[in-house]
Amino acid sequence: MKFLNKPTRNLFFTGKGGVGKTSMACAAAIALADRGSRVLLVSTDPASNLDEVLATELTNHPTGVESVSNLWAMNIDPELAASEYRERMVGPYRGVLPEAAVQSMEEQFSGSCTLEIAAFDEFAKLLGDASATSQFDHIVFDTAPTGHTLRLLTLPSAWSGFMDDNTSGTSCLGPLAGLQAQQAIYKQTVQSLGDAERTTLVLVTRPDLAAFREAERTSRELSELGVRQQHLIVNGVFAAEGASDPIADAMQSRCEQAINDMPTGLATLPQSTVALAPQGLVGVDALRWIGTGQSIAVQAKATNNERENLENILSQATPLQKLVDDIANQKHGVILTMGKGGVGKTTIAAAVAVSLAEKGLKVHLSTTDPAAHIAAAIASDTLEGMSVSRIDPQQEVRKYRDEVMKSAGAELDSQGRALLEEDLRSPCTEEIAVFRAFADAVAEGEDGFVVLDTAPTGHTVLLLDSALSYHREVTRQSSQMPESVEKLLPRLRDPNFTHVLVVTLPESTPVHEAEQLQKDLRRAEIEPYGWVINQSLVPLQVTDSVLLCRQHNELPFIEEVLTKHAKQTVVVPWQAEPPIGVTGLRNLVANSNGNTLTTLKGVCS
Repeated sequence: MKFLNKPTRNLFFTGKGGVGKTSMACAAAIALADRGSRVLLVSTDPASNLDEVLATELTNHPTGVESVSNLWAMNIDPELAASEYRERMVGPYRGVLPEAAVQSMEEQFSGSCTLEIAAFDEFAKLLGDASATSQFDHIVFDTAPTGHTLRLLTLPSAWSGFMDDNTSGTSCLGPLAGLQAQQAIYKQTVQSLGDAERTTLVLVTRPDLAAFREAERTSRELSELGVRQQHLIVNGVFAAEGASDPIADAMQSRCEQAINDMPTGLATLPQSTVALAPQGLVGVDALRWIGTGQSIAVQAKATNNERENLENILSQATPLQKLVDDIANQKHGVILTMGKGGVGKTTIAAAVAVSLAEKGLKVHLSTTDPAAHIAAAIASDTLEGMSVSRIDPQQEVRKYRDEVMKSAGAELDSQGRALLEEDLRSPCTEEIAVFRAFADAVAEGEDGFVVLDTAPTGHTVLLLDSALSYHREVTRQSSQMPESVEKLLPRLRDPNFTHVLVVTLPESTPVHEAEQLQKDLRRAEIEPYGWVINQSLVPLQVTDSVLLCRQHNELPFIEEVLTKHAKQTVVVPWQAEPPIGVTGLRNLVANSNGNTLTTLKGVCS
């Protein structure tokens, strides 16, 4: 990776979900540590999988990675950070103020705003407070998927500007005293982000048009914020080995076409490429391979009988069409696609919506993901009975502000209205507004089907958790509780109304992250309807040694889902033709027949 030839102190890895940000960030951190530099690797993703990739149990404080000298790693855990932040703000008043006042303060610090600012506090400390990381030569940030990374990186300016302009001394987090103490750090964070001598933004992408488009958008928006030292990694570049393998040829062709059509804004950036690995990049040895730029020797050899047992299990898979047919019998409701970024939630959501609409049902397809790829999946096609939209944060904020000013601000004097307007300019307002829009979208399921493509796992769980504390925040600014919010949790918990599809890939990290998502949902009393294992090579006939190896490595994860996690499972094969537009999505449903399986011809060594 060329940017390691002269690395800056701060390295940010970002990109569309599932493109390999964590693998690339870990590989860079290990390469720097192997050179003798002291490196801190930090995940800002609420659904971090650094623990699994590095085989090290991490906390929100630097922990040494035993197998790599000079490397420390940590996760910024929003829940834990919020707990510590809450105690810092409330602790000094215990035993000083009446218990009722302390309880009121704790309640005020229990919402999603506190989660965001607490996690941001930790991030700002690492980037803006030199003394906090003085013992390290490099800080490597493995970030959440793009939409949330953009929000994270704009927060330094947003919070710093809010505090500069705030005259009331209060915010959605209560008194600003705690934030004012951090203002110098926030401003230093802004300076660090824009300093090309200190910070490099590493955009990670796959050789895929949708990933390229998002990478270009990210590059442009962060450049406008002043982050102009950028480097592009194209991860997972595939070249067929030459044997006659239609699947390998199609995969190489799609890869080459995407690279040839790379947006101009990306093509001009310094670039590095990483070949498609024959197995999952988990463990230090595999991650060191990325840094070397060498290829892994792959050899296919005769299979044994291990395939037979799995074929018996796979025969139990549910065809996607049957799953849609069963949901359609409900006549109305909500379908939520959830999972790790990059597993294909958008594609599955769009395919389900198209299939329902073609049955003559009323369908609204929307997304809570800031990256919003729904339009690209549909490719601007139209279908009678189906409407397509997105939850636009800026639009929802404007709508929410207007509503609060008309209700809560109606009877205030000019000074009171000014204070309320100031409060509504807080960055936290976006969280409340987007949550309101999510609740409204779910409510539409009473009059037809709503298919919601959700944000990547960690942020979706935080969104659902907000249902438990949202009323505290909205009643602070408005005396009215919307009906959609009041009924949100009952609707999500009703298995006859809400159908959660957990989408994953047949790989270690996506499966285990989906397993954790399912546990989180069950704690909220929301039971998943089924799992979708997407982009599997197992149902396909392949001879290319790299694809054979990847196919073989999928087997234990498919078996794990079928036998341990899912009540019903759909296995969707990798598509030679991109499933884009109504025709492509229709074909994806038709091709996802759980009984269409081939025989594994070889395994890798």
